[in-house]
Amino acid sequence: MDTANNYNYKVVKQFAIATVVWGVVGMLVGVWIAAQLAWPALNLDIPWLTYGRLRPLHTNAVIFAFGGCALFATSYYVVQRTSQARLFSDALAAFTFWGWQAVIVAAAITLPMGLSSGKEYAELEWPIDILIALVWVAYAFVFFGTIVKRKVSHIYVANWFFGGFILAVALLHIVNSAAVPVSLTKSYSAYAGVQDAMIQWWYGHNAVGFFLTAGFLGMMYYFIPKQAERPVFSYRLSIVHFWALIFTYMWAGPHHLHYTALPDWAQSLGMVFSLILLAPSWGGMINGIMTLSGAWHKLRTDPILKFLVVSLSFYGMATFEGPMMSIKTVNALSHYTDWTVGHVHAGALGWVGFITMGSIYYLVPRLCGKQEMWSVRLIDTHFWVATIGIVLYIASMWIAGVMQGLMWRAVNADGTLTYTFVEGVKATYPYYVIRFGGGLLYLSGMVIMAVNVFLTVRDGTAVEARIDAVPARKAEELKAAA
Repeated sequence: MDTANNYNYKVVKQFAIATVVWGVVGMLVGVWIAAQLAWPALNLDIPWLTYGRLRPLHTNAVIFAFGGCALFATSYYVVQRTSQARLFSDALAAFTFWGWQAVIVAAAITLPMGLSSGKEYAELEWPIDILIALVWVAYAFVFFGTIVKRKVSHIYVANWFFGGFILAVALLHIVNSAAVPVSLTKSYSAYAGVQDAMIQWWYGHNAVGFFLTAGFLGMMYYFIPKQAERPVFSYRLSIVHFWALIFTYMWAGPHHLHYTALPDWAQSLGMVFSLILLAPSWGGMINGIMTLSGAWHKLRTDPILKFLVVSLSFYGMATFEGPMMSIKTVNALSHYTDWTVGHVHAGALGWVGFITMGSIYYLVPRLCGKQEMWSVRLIDTHFWVATIGIVLYIASMWIAGVMQGLMWRAVNADGTLTYTFVEGVKATYPYYVIRFGGGLLYLSGMVIMAVNVFLTVRDGTAVEARIDAVPARKAEELKAAA
């Protein structure tokens, strides 16, 4: 078989299917721990099922298993199609798939066991961190090697975002994960005190900024124009968006450490950069939404486009709310409350989840030799079930968060606290139940997607897409007139 003149769709298909599988698993764990907050007895007095152990399993599963597999799948597809070249190395690409699945399985085993570094979004212990680094280096070789061997002179903007995300995540992971091992399952951070906190939240916020934003913007700049069959509204704006976002995001981390031991100037600098970040974020959102100019009517009949476009609405909402919450006076109310949980999930469920689902719905039929998914109606059902779930989830957490902040800082005339902590917990209870309901709906949508993907793959065939013999201007077709 002549593979040199065909795209490598095998690894793309593997990652696409893994995205759906891990999405169901990660969201199921999320719903379970949401239920535990309302009904604590659901931990069943089993240490491995306690909230403190399952919560990092949930965050790692949805960010790195669901989100990570989606990023691998889409970046491998996009870089081949826009470069008119097969992936740089089939062997390395296969290693990234099986290596990443090994990382996920290792996380699923060690985190419930309580083996954790205690760092937010970086809980995995040092042997797994080393495997992550090896997989990521291989990923970089495959991606940038494909860019080097491209047959099109232009590097399409989606590849700039994917490339920026790959480089930044490598830097973030290696620096933040520096540790001194004391055994196979235990290590201590190479940093101490407030320096450790600063490095952690430089990493933590940029895990959002690069893993959960830059990479998924790469999806946005490819799949929305393709599904809408319209060029990017402003290609020039997309380049400005890239450089402004890449520069600004790196410096926003200190806003997680307001009112802590971090020097006040560093806190203020993080706040300033967070506020500046609003401009490039909304520039990208507007660019994506305006790409539908002349194609808005397609939203009536195209549920995939609904996912892609509504994801931008949540992206805009989350990137407005984030800078506002970074302002010290607002943060004094919101910090440590469920308002932060609502903000995070507006971005995670609405932006990351929806752009991923839309992109996977676009990819799966093309990887299986089908014209469309097994059921378009099920896609539409998934969209509405998930949308209602998101609204219930984030609205309940916003209300609970503001209420908590107000109750915690209410004082009597003599300076004593008006409410005990347990009164705040009791007042929050109904909103935890609503949050559970919203999460259950969102999980139900993911199960619907899994069924639809399974039936599409079952009825499909292996696809061998031949690389265009005329390496003309495929990427240019996606560009807007300057």
